Amino acid sequence: MSNTITKKILIDRIADSTGMKRVAVKQVVQEFLDQVIVELGEGNRLEFRDFGVFEVKQRAPRIAQNPKTLERVPVPAKRTVKFKVGRRMREAMETLSSDEGGSNIEPKPTTASTHASMRGTHERDVVGSIRVDTPQHLGETAGVR
Repeated sequence: MSNTITKKILIDRIADSTGMKRVAVKQVVQEFLDQVIVELGEGNRLEFRDFGVFEVKQRAPRIAQNPKTLERVPVPAKRTVKFKVGRRMREAMETLSSDEGGSNIEPKPTTASTHASMRGTHERDVVGSIRVDTPQHLGETAGVR
């Protein structure tokens, strides 16, 4: 079973490991997250070597089906964020899946030939959606949470 790690927990860990004040770490982490949102909102690609790549993709409009009523429902086109896992994260996930519930997982070291043979395998994409709040969205969704 996995634990939920919050931004606060990460900030505390970073402050402890770097000796920086928690307030300063919180400011930097929040600014980083804000910049990620801004860049994705502008349609830019974010690449963090060995961690992964965030890309904005356009989803085509489609017809879906309401499972309760079986009614056909049009779903409009929308922008989504695609995340492609980087090498270090992929290796950590492979170690996690082969490890039986262990914690403090370190990525396995790889050689250039191992890395070359792994390229193109185990590429899993996680897709989520991002909505850029425009004045129109804010008016439409006011009071709805």
